[in-house]
Amino acid sequence: MVLKIFALFLLIFVQTSFGKYEQYQGYTVYGVVIRNQDDINFIQRLQSELDLDIWRAGMPGARHADIMVGPKQREMFVKHLHAQGMEYYIREGNVASKIKNFDEDLIKWTKSRQNVEVYNKYARVAEIDAYMERLAREYPNIAKVVTAGLSFEGRPVKYLKISTTNFEDPSKPIYFMDATMHAREWVTTPVALYTMHRLVESLRDEDRDLRDNVDWIILPVYNPDGYEYSHTDERMWRASRSFNPEIHEECRGVDLNRNFDIFFMEINASSNPCSSLYAGPYPFSEIENRHARDILHSHLDRIQIYLNIHSYGSYILYGFDNATLPANVAQIHTVGAAMGAHIDGSKLPNMYDYLIGNSRFVLYPASGTSQDYAQDIGVPFSFTLELPDMNEYGFLVPPQYIPQINSETWAGIAESARLASIFYRARR
Repeated sequence: MVLKIFALFLLIFVQTSFGKYEQYQGYTVYGVVIRNQDDINFIQRLQSELDLDIWRAGMPGARHADIMVGPKQREMFVKHLHAQGMEYYIREGNVASKIKNFDEDLIKWTKSRQNVEVYNKYARVAEIDAYMERLAREYPNIAKVVTAGLSFEGRPVKYLKISTTNFEDPSKPIYFMDATMHAREWVTTPVALYTMHRLVESLRDEDRDLRDNVDWIILPVYNPDGYEYSHTDERMWRASRSFNPEIHEECRGVDLNRNFDIFFMEINASSNPCSSLYAGPYPFSEIENRHARDILHSHLDRIQIYLNIHSYGSYILYGFDNATLPANVAQIHTVGAAMGAHIDGSKLPNMYDYLIGNSRFVLYPASGTSQDYAQDIGVPFSFTLELPDMNEYGFLVPPQYIPQINSETWAGIAESARLASIFYRARR
């Protein structure tokens, strides 16, 4: 019976996963050599003009850009690069095949293992919620599950609160992190779940201060509708799944990291509802962002760090995207640099070192981001963490790398929490 059930599961998985890659037939990922800031600006203009999908923005003299181009845009894209005198190469010639191979390898990996911890695999929303409920049930004096509300499609948006004092001690700073704002960035969710694991059910003596002296809010699946859709229908789906036929009869979703009420629609965002950078009809049009906003404001007097976890690139970024800097930028950079150094100390030797700095200049400018919003309303340390750049894997990180990414990122998270706590107590 067990074998029959597993065979049925595999059949369903194969049938649904086919839809995840068939729409990428003819798509190519180009590597583009970035020489200077003008090249970055040029790529951003092309992104809007040709509706390109930038996987990695690149950095002058350090990292090439990765850009996915559809068959209808390929000729014009290459023509523009030639006109600009930019060097390029094919990084992945068949995106559909790459996704298909990823799915097949994931099936084999899953079949060959039993009882893999939820934080060491690509779990679905139901299993993730069940894990948080179990932690709250088994550790009621430490952990509590909260439902922020429902997603657009009616899924509960749940997060875990971790505290030894029931969130009632004002002398303790709060660390608020979220993951999977962009649906296709699967590898971000295990990091959030592993943080729960280390703080609740596997606390080590050297980390006891992180639970005793800090309260935690961890939202592991920010965008549950998009996340589920990327599992069942379209692997590279990025946005939410909201739908308003009065705006467009077919196109769905909003880029949740362009929808916050800060510099809305000023740069690197789109008013086209079919664009992957669509910012929405107005700030906070997306229910998922309103949930995050409400969490921030409910604890604004104590939230010391907000960490918005993305993939990929090996970056730790801070505001602002309008080319200004927060008043405490020296402290922000200190905490960010310490986080990056601790991750680098544990990373695989062939991976990039983390780059730390203002998001506009280290990565690219963007308007309406959660990072800038949290900083603007008064969170002292607001960061975007881009998890490791795994070279040829892009967003399709094999699950066998998850434990490594979890452990190295935890080292950085732990250090950032300690430093932020020092600054919190110093200003009280």
